[in-house]
Amino acid sequence: MTIDVLASTAGHIVESIGVLILLAGAFLSIGVCLVRIGRGATPHDAYHGLRADLGRSMLLGLEFLVIADIIGTVAIEPTLYNLAVLAVIVAIRTLLSFALELEVSGRWPWQKGDK
Repeated sequence: MTIDVLASTAGHIVESIGVLILLAGAFLSIGVCLVRIGRGATPHDAYHGLRADLGRSMLLGLEFLVIADIIGTVAIEPTLYNLAVLAVIVAIRTLLSFALELEVSGRWPWQKGDK
């Protein structure tokens, strides 16, 4: 087994894990929201809890997808074009992660303390 095949396989595995995290996070978040409603939470509180749970699972899933992109680009075919594409993808996903973090926690990742 060559390094390229190993890196490609690792990239696909990490990418699959990221997708599974996104799917599982969505289903679990909906389930938790329904449990909250069943236990008497207001629709407003259940909705905000759902958004926070979905945001956290999206953040984790995006991290795995970024790792898969890095493995696929750097380890398999590190051309200048592929590195530029990777830089754009990572920049977009990083900005999305910052926006999700702000949405979930109410503050930027580098800020300390509560809302």
